[in-house]
Amino acid sequence: MLPPFWHRHPELVWELSALHLHWLAAYDPEQNASASLGWHRNFAEARQRFRDWVAACGTRLDRDRPTRQTAWPGEEPTEPVEDRIIENRDQDFVQFVLDDVEARRQAEEAFYAGFDPDMGEFR
Repeated sequence: MLPPFWHRHPELVWELSALHLHWLAAYDPEQNASASLGWHRNFAEARQRFRDWVAACGTRLDRDRPTRQTAWPGEEPTEPVEDRIIENRDQDFVQFVLDDVEARRQAEEAFYAGFDPDMGEFR
């Protein structure tokens, strides 16, 4: 079910995150016994959204491209998007995660660079 380069498309990550949270709630031991049926109904709807998202982002087994954006009337036309061939999907995923972790680390460092621990506040 998962498109090959789902991790490169925020819209696919959001959909997966929503399904995961919904599943956790639906299958919680304290939940109503019919909650899982609601999850399956929503999962069926999500599969259609996945098809729509994949059509927009064009991810394939060996290539990917940024998700196409439609310009609204009066906006500047968007840049054309080009497919990028990715020869090793596993290596691409690992590198994507490493790059993402590093970007988050740098953002956290930049955030806390303005924090004064002696004062307990930001400068």
